[in-house]
Amino acid sequence: MGRYLPATGDERQAMLQAIGLEDTRQLFDVIPEAVRLNRLDLPEGLSELELGRKMAALAGKNRVFEKVFRGAGAYRHYIPSIVKTVTSKEEFLTAYTPYQAEISQGVLQSIFEYQTQICELTGMDVSNASVYDGATAAAEAVFMCQERKRSGVIVSGAADPQTLSVIQTYCESRSVPVTVLPADGCATDPAALQAVLGQSTAAVYVQSPNYYGVLEDVETLTAAAHEAGAKVILGVNPISLGLLKTPGEYGVDIAVGEGQPLGMPLSFGGPYLGFMACKQAMMRKLPGRIAGETRDAQGRRCFVLTLQAREQHIRREKASSNICSNQALCAMTASVYLAAMGPRGLRQAAQLCAAHAHYLAGELAKLGFSLRSGAKPFFHEFLTDCPTAPETLCAALEERGILGGLPVDGGLLWCCTELNTKAEMDELISVLKEVLGK
Repeated sequence: MGRYLPATGDERQAMLQAIGLEDTRQLFDVIPEAVRLNRLDLPEGLSELELGRKMAALAGKNRVFEKVFRGAGAYRHYIPSIVKTVTSKEEFLTAYTPYQAEISQGVLQSIFEYQTQICELTGMDVSNASVYDGATAAAEAVFMCQERKRSGVIVSGAADPQTLSVIQTYCESRSVPVTVLPADGCATDPAALQAVLGQSTAAVYVQSPNYYGVLEDVETLTAAAHEAGAKVILGVNPISLGLLKTPGEYGVDIAVGEGQPLGMPLSFGGPYLGFMACKQAMMRKLPGRIAGETRDAQGRRCFVLTLQAREQHIRREKASSNICSNQALCAMTASVYLAAMGPRGLRQAAQLCAAHAHYLAGELAKLGFSLRSGAKPFFHEFLTDCPTAPETLCAALEERGILGGLPVDGGLLWCCTELNTKAEMDELISVLKEVLGK
């Protein structure tokens, strides 16, 4: 193997001049000054015993709530014990991307099974082997829809703000215009979409259930976008698909979402899993890895990485994506979870989520927490008005060991899953009555 030799001062200066810069610090101009570090003041190293004690002390500062009524993109669900039993096996937990992929038949089969399950779940034709998270999946899907004469993207203002932010960040670097539709009553207005659709529109991104929990009128929005020649990207909650129509049934072009509800616990924001699936016509634009099933020379079933000799590997200047890896362990976690739950179990979980949320919404309404979305249908999240300051109310609930709804636009965004029992919800209502003096 060759030995790495650092560039000389003259060589560094020549490279900087080639890209029109004078100093290496200019490479980081896009990073706000407030978050840059000029140097790291690292303390002396610790022994294993000392480090263990320090980490335990830090972990002791965490507050873990057993009664949670908050979602907003990260959800607390029951995870069957077999999920961790399987995924914590050493051969899975420590596996790395195989450079000679076909030798690793077990890894490839696990990816293939995951892709198959995502296609069954979404009703789409093809799935990739996952990307980093749901927001990344949405942004990557936007670039799948780019054409020579169509580049603009319209994003529903009722989508998750973090997803919107990632889409805008991706598009800014490529000068792709982003139009954000204002949310009308916690939902996307089809008439407003119709008004901004044009010949330059490449994609429309809608999320259903959206950030406020409302089920969008996906059929009407999809029909309007397709009539204008634009592709439709639908962001979905995978648990909701156990009960609701699939993206395939709506006729959308690409389905994306955050896979965290599929067997991954709440863990300070990650690692999570972005799933992507599309119609066969868009298969060759799907970024990342795709595992395929084939036969070897002896006719035996085997697995390969397929559609890999693409632009992000060999013609990077023409690439629509630079994602070449995948969240293999998280994808396997989702796959094991789906296998353990099965169609009936997933449907039951979705039914319980919806039933609990509707019960809680009814009880909260009696205390003056009226629904912001009115009569619009919702899945397991809903935004309400708040009779008092939301932050004050949440602080009072936290003192009782309850994590209440998320303060959003002067109201509270509540969430229920199958783990919220009736006793917990009744306790929440009782505490709220006491705090409000009712």
